[in-house]
Amino acid sequence: MVSDLDYDLLIVNGRILDGTDNPWFRADVGIANGRIMSIGDLKGIDAELIIDAEGLFVCPGFIDMHSHSDFTLLVNPRAESKVRQGVTTEVIGNCGSSAAPVKGETARARLLSMMHKYGVEFSWSTFSEYLKTLEDRGAAVNVAALVGHGTVRRCVLGLESRSPTRDELDEMKALVAEAMEAGAFGMSSGLVYPPGRYASKEELIELCRVVAKYGGFYASHIRGERETIVEATAEAIEIGERAGVPVQISHHPAKIGGWGKSKDTLRLIEEARLRGVDVTCDLHPYVAGSTGLSALLPAWVQEGGAGKIIERLSDPKLRKRIIADMIEEPIPGPGPCGLVKRGMWDKIILCDCSRNRDLIGKNFEEIAKIRGKDPFEAYFDLVIEEEASGKVVGFYYNEEDIRRVLLHPTSMIGSDGYAFAPYGVLGVGKNHPRSYGAFPMVFRKYVRGISRKELMYDEGARILTVEEAVRKMTSLPAQKLGLWDRGLIRLGCWADVVLFDLERIADRATYLEPYQYPEGIEYVIVNGEVVIEKGRHTGRLPGKVLKHNVE
Repeated sequence: MVSDLDYDLLIVNGRILDGTDNPWFRADVGIANGRIMSIGDLKGIDAELIIDAEGLFVCPGFIDMHSHSDFTLLVNPRAESKVRQGVTTEVIGNCGSSAAPVKGETARARLLSMMHKYGVEFSWSTFSEYLKTLEDRGAAVNVAALVGHGTVRRCVLGLESRSPTRDELDEMKALVAEAMEAGAFGMSSGLVYPPGRYASKEELIELCRVVAKYGGFYASHIRGERETIVEATAEAIEIGERAGVPVQISHHPAKIGGWGKSKDTLRLIEEARLRGVDVTCDLHPYVAGSTGLSALLPAWVQEGGAGKIIERLSDPKLRKRIIADMIEEPIPGPGPCGLVKRGMWDKIILCDCSRNRDLIGKNFEEIAKIRGKDPFEAYFDLVIEEEASGKVVGFYYNEEDIRRVLLHPTSMIGSDGYAFAPYGVLGVGKNHPRSYGAFPMVFRKYVRGISRKELMYDEGARILTVEEAVRKMTSLPAQKLGLWDRGLIRLGCWADVVLFDLERIADRATYLEPYQYPEGIEYVIVNGEVVIEKGRHTGRLPGKVLKHNVE
């Protein structure tokens, strides 16, 4: 029993959402040494800090199941755009791309490009060294890391489009094993991006068998999220089933070309679970997604990296072939490729680049008119000028599919974004607003049913209870990660806690003005320390680098 003077923090007069989908209840919460020590009537008890939560909901901190903050947390450990949403744990290393391991010329070149982009010195080679760097730097949020299949493949095969030899596969297995021993929670894949798209199903199964030995899971940006989404979902499930690992299907609602097929993919998930395969999925609430500028190109054009891309696009004859391939598209690419295929250039916005900042925020139909060129030619020229870097936002999701997946019991929330800040190097460009608003948006759009006219194609509907929304952000992802002492308001759990006003919680970021913090989140507590206090960042960095199966 904790005595009065031993409490570091008391939260009183709040309505508790415990993370399980149970109805809220009134209680006070006592916190000591970073953990929840008491729940009940604690009024009259003293503590170093007492927060009056009258009129507020008190719930576990949100777990962002799908994040790409691998480098940005090192650039700015305050994790501004995420922690202000109520995120207390980030799952990084998604879509086959992780910051480590770094081995071989191609992998080192990627690390150097990140150093150049952010103006920060990075130095590591193994996954263990990368996690140590995160620990030494500190962070406002907890971090759970996945090792990226694409990163591992890049270390061994570079960007070559071929199968690994037996020795190369063994080398890849050793890199995955090192990451798992260091504390990775599993392996991710990005099967529409090079080099992940060059991998066979058998290669992925072999690597997932290594993950299985350490009790990890397989998270996949599957091989097709459009016309072939049903087949790609089946492949992801087969990989997990044959390798003996749980499966997490990333940002699952179908993209253009696959609209409506979520009925079939969710049925596959349900059937797999009946067979004993642990399959779940994640999503964000936006009708637009984001990807790299060069990701719109056919796979063969991207083979070999930026230098080869520029070389091919500089050949007028090859440009004709590339255009034909992008229209015919024998193998469906990422979401924006479906827009290109249909001539919907006005639905693709340039959101980040280095050399053409005057074009940021404009769609490619507008860019083509400005340059007096066909959209394909304007796009090719831009890729060359930007040396194949930069990002785009594309409106390729369907609201009906988003709602269908959101309502499914296996779905959880993942921003697919980054820990950004509206200042410094992380405030450059107009990146997707999900990095600032994904979690509050779920409450605003689907719990309160409010639409935002300033957010394009946004349609609110009251389809979730507040309890259901919180479960998808807390206990469900914690369960998938095996974090049994997080994601709940329970005695003994780590005190990752969010206090919010349900009538006010809302996203403010838009596609044209994305760097705006949400409102209605009053306090965010990480491991018992207040990081957000009445909407103000305290500067504290109490986050931990969480390690799977590592003492």
